[in-house]
Amino acid sequence: MGQKVVVVGGVGGGATTASQIRKLNDEIEIVIFEKTEYVSFGACGMPYYIGDIIEERDHLFAATPESLAKKVNANVKVRHEVVSIDRKNKVVKVKDLKNDHLFEEQYDYLVLAPGASAIIPTIDGLHSIPHFTLRHIENMDKIKEFINENHPKTCSIIGAGFIGLEVAENLKHLGIDVTVVERSDHVLSIIDKDISERILKELEEQGISIHIGDALEKVLPNKTLLLSSGKELQADFIIMAAGIKPNNTLAKDAGLPIGESGGIQTNAYMQTEDPSIYAVGDAIESIDFIDKSKKQVPLAWPAHRQSFIAAKNITGTKQPFEGMLGTAITKVFDLTVASTGFNEGTLKQKKLPFATVYHEGKSHAGYYPGAKNVLIKVHFCTKTGKIYGANIVGGEGVDKRIDVLATAILGGLTITDLQAIETSYSPPYSSPKDLLNIVGYKGEQILFDQK
Repeated sequence: MGQKVVVVGGVGGGATTASQIRKLNDEIEIVIFEKTEYVSFGACGMPYYIGDIIEERDHLFAATPESLAKKVNANVKVRHEVVSIDRKNKVVKVKDLKNDHLFEEQYDYLVLAPGASAIIPTIDGLHSIPHFTLRHIENMDKIKEFINENHPKTCSIIGAGFIGLEVAENLKHLGIDVTVVERSDHVLSIIDKDISERILKELEEQGISIHIGDALEKVLPNKTLLLSSGKELQADFIIMAAGIKPNNTLAKDAGLPIGESGGIQTNAYMQTEDPSIYAVGDAIESIDFIDKSKKQVPLAWPAHRQSFIAAKNITGTKQPFEGMLGTAITKVFDLTVASTGFNEGTLKQKKLPFATVYHEGKSHAGYYPGAKNVLIKVHFCTKTGKIYGANIVGGEGVDKRIDVLATAILGGLTITDLQAIETSYSPPYSSPKDLLNIVGYKGEQILFDQK
């Protein structure tokens, strides 16, 4: 009798794992259980659908349950929640949410890809005001429906991470007055504070009101928000973007180890403590590429890479996951901001000796129209020149340069090696000596001065 793989979760990590398994093995039986009605959707596109930038809802879906089942040759069951795992007998208990029916499903391998959930802080009076999170299609539809039916004029967003700022921009695009409240001392906490100042300035210039180092304390009558600073705000509705937490209950109840971050612990082969149970995506505690420390970063690339690794190992090819840098990018009105690797705060926390190169220049040849300023900040080891991480902010060309730096870290290049990267040049795209080449020359001078 052939082997069976049961996958819990049918979005990014779950659908990708199933797809990769099928590419590697035609015989394995695959069953996918997804709690919601939707599979394989582009969660990162949801803010842009809310803001009418993406006009067609269907464009967010890579597959329907039916097309995924056909493509992967799998049994795809939506509105089915896996509620428990019997590790000894290799059986999961499943609830058919539509028919309120419980049944059991046997497995040879189990893949946990339950994702993460939005954090909703306990706030007195929150029930008295319309409030939403944005993690799933259902959340997106509710926000869109509320806006279309109620035509709100004001919104407060709690949290200035990537989702919070992307939603802020898109609501502003709809003509809604937006206020953002952020507990930490700067927006986009994974970005170094001085770089985030550029983003803060852009937000303010675009008419977004920002309250930094503040938090929502209480919701008073008449949709009045009381902040911990004592300030009061008016809002027709609230978007809670205060962070996410891994969906670890299923694994925890099954006795699988959970990391300090709350993510499910796995080894380099994406196996949990139980060798027949794998886990991928936002629900797990992964590892950092640079120093192999534990890291929990909910991003699309790691989820897809982990899924590929899990599929490889399930089908018999032993291959480890080397870790993640946490490379991330977002658009904030007319600016793009990106990061990769360790930021300044992490380097100080780890007590690693480092120096920093700053360079600001034009995105392409200055004499060609449309050149925009780009600020690059790169951290590197003062002993070896090894690149630790970078932040970039600017008008264009940020994406290609952060990707080059992520590749450089993966390849073990030093700060001075950036001098030798032969980048493509034409006046609309770059300069004969690219911004990253100049970063390399500056880095060499810093190393020389420290000797």
